Amino acid sequence: MENRRLFEQYNTQRKAAAPSIQQRQSLYYNQQQQIAQSRRFAAHSQLYASPARLQQQQQQQQQQTRYHNNIYSSSSTAGSAGVVAGAASQQQHHGRQQRSNVATVSQSSLQQPQHNDNNDSDSQPNGSSSKMEAAATVSGSSNNKEQRLVACRSEQQSLQPFDKNLIPPINSSFASSSSSLTGGGSNGSSSEKHVVYQNPEHFPASFPTFESIRRQGKLCDVTLKVDDQSFSAHRLVLAATIPYFHGMFLNDMAESKQKCITLQGFDSTALESFINFAYTGRIILTNGNVQSIMVGASFLGLHNVKTACADFLRSRFHPHNVLGIRSFADMLSCAPLLDQSTKYIQRYFEDVSRSDEFLGLGFEELRDLVACDELNVGSEKDVFEAVTRWIKHDCEQRRDHLAELMSLVRLPLLSPEYLVDTVAKEELIRTSHQCRDLLDEAKDYHLIPNRRDLIENSRIRPRCNYIMGHIFAVGGLTKFGDSLSTVEVYDPFTATWKTSEAMTTLRSRVGVSVHKNKLYAFGGYNGSERLSTVEVYDPATKDWKIVAPMHCKRSAVGTAALSEYIYICGGYDGVTSMKTVERYCPETDRWDMVASMNKHRSAGGVVAFQGYVYALGGHDGLSIYDSVERYDPRNDTWTLVKPMLTRRCRLGVATLSGKLYVCGGYDGSTFLSSVEAYDPRTDTWEYVAPMNVMRSRAALVANMGKLWAIGGYDGFTNLSTVEVYDPDTNAWTFASSMYAHEGGVGVGVILQ
Repeated sequence: MENRRLFEQYNTQRKAAAPSIQQRQSLYYNQQQQIAQSRRFAAHSQLYASPARLQQQQQQQQQQTRYHNNIYSSSSTAGSAGVVAGAASQQQHHGRQQRSNVATVSQSSLQQPQHNDNNDSDSQPNGSSSKMEAAATVSGSSNNKEQRLVACRSEQQSLQPFDKNLIPPINSSFASSSSSLTGGGSNGSSSEKHVVYQNPEHFPASFPTFESIRRQGKLCDVTLKVDDQSFSAHRLVLAATIPYFHGMFLNDMAESKQKCITLQGFDSTALESFINFAYTGRIILTNGNVQSIMVGASFLGLHNVKTACADFLRSRFHPHNVLGIRSFADMLSCAPLLDQSTKYIQRYFEDVSRSDEFLGLGFEELRDLVACDELNVGSEKDVFEAVTRWIKHDCEQRRDHLAELMSLVRLPLLSPEYLVDTVAKEELIRTSHQCRDLLDEAKDYHLIPNRRDLIENSRIRPRCNYIMGHIFAVGGLTKFGDSLSTVEVYDPFTATWKTSEAMTTLRSRVGVSVHKNKLYAFGGYNGSERLSTVEVYDPATKDWKIVAPMHCKRSAVGTAALSEYIYICGGYDGVTSMKTVERYCPETDRWDMVASMNKHRSAGGVVAFQGYVYALGGHDGLSIYDSVERYDPRNDTWTLVKPMLTRRCRLGVATLSGKLYVCGGYDGSTFLSSVEAYDPRTDTWEYVAPMNVMRSRAALVANMGKLWAIGGYDGFTNLSTVEVYDPDTNAWTFASSMYAHEGGVGVGVILQ
């Protein structure tokens, strides 16, 4: 019991006298900071200090470490010294004498002050490289007044382990052979054999100096001559920065030993630019020097400079220069620039064909151009007129190529009216029997449909199936059924939708057509009434403007652009389904009425196809149709043709690769996902792969050789989703959904 009482008294007095946890943590942190600083300073000193100075610093470091250990050991054991001495005096009265008492404070209690004070473990913290023990010896006299604290350290001990997290970051200019700089032991030795200093700014900062030395003519060891101009330089710099000179100077070529080298076929201004580039990494491109720079870069092996020149030229494509750029790219075998210029020519063929460069094309170049499917033309007449202009530019020399070029013009795709009024009257055609045969074949295509299979497919295949256009989704509905003026655009390059300039009027169930790369919105419903107003969007000015209104108010209307007109067919005026048709001439901003359809068609599909305007499906308020009729603008008549396999209203309709497609809609009881294709060569309809989703009020448009079904209504909700049909795989896949529309949109494709 007496021993227990003495122990409790000892423990209470020790706790009262010992420093607090916060005090010990503060002392420990300060100790670690100073040790870390000493280590860092020692490592730095190894780089720059003399051996004598280094030894002096190591001795100072050892003394500083002992000083910190003495203070910290003293502060953490001062309270316990008197307690132990008092306990010894008490034990003498019980006949147990003891000359000295030794209290051992473990290193773990120093580094882990949160441990219980009664914990006398002397184990080291994890990660310690060597054991280190501080022993405090207390001597007590009879009056317990004299106390002496002695700190002991073995000479073999290394520095106390420290927390690496307390070391400030080392400047990135210092790179060690190991992952970090570590301090040496108490004798100043280090396990690192060397420390590498690296300045990442050294070379960028040095090159301007090289350039300055060159301009002063100092230390130059080679002169490059072009024509009557000479340029001094350093072989080392040229070899290090320009592949051509690297091979010349390092592969024992004759020039490697010459002090003056003459270069053939170089422009002197371009050569000076390349020498400056070797020293500065900069080169200036202008309209005047870009071609000579690109030729030189190709010769010298500077592929990055060549690419920069190609990008410069691509950014300056124009219908009046693109043919020359393509020829230049072909000469230099610059495939990316050649491909990009070819696509530009195909996309803007009508404008390119009116340039002076077009008239200067060689026969082979023109032949390849006219033969391709990717020409973006509003009508085949653009191709016919381009060929005749080229022939007439040098008729005497080029007349022999007429028949071959005309065989590549797809005359059957021209309207019968144009064939009779223009092609047949052209003097070049009349004087060539091969051309007359081609003209007769085109006439038979229209007059005798059952002979169409005899015509070579390449002459009746529509062009421009793969041009990447921007799809405009116009007006439509929110998920709550409200009309919108919002316009969204699908960008095929990023595969995303983004908002465009809104229309001036709210329009759902709107008719949309594209004519000469302008987007027209006809009629529709604004939430309170049917509309007769019309507005047009010009991508060049990025704005909408109001044009002449229709004669009648129409929503759920079908539209189609054919030749110089846009035809507006049927629709709903708020009272009844309509059969009347009117056409708009954008050139004159005038409207006139044409022959009415055979049936009243609201929510039908309308499309221009092979010189006719087709009207498909729809309803009259009582019945939903499977019937199809087409309008012939030559005689202003509508004729019923082969009906669809399924009756449909609110359907989508588009043409692709010589076929007419319809999708979705409503048959009176079911919302449809089925899709049909009409082949005019066989005058038959057939089902193709159905869409993944039922879509009534779907918009269908052809773009990039595929069909795009956009929005609609599935019987439960308006849709923002989009599906794409690939005729090669006969399959539908989902594309990016609209985010501002929920169906009922009108769509059109514009080239931007």
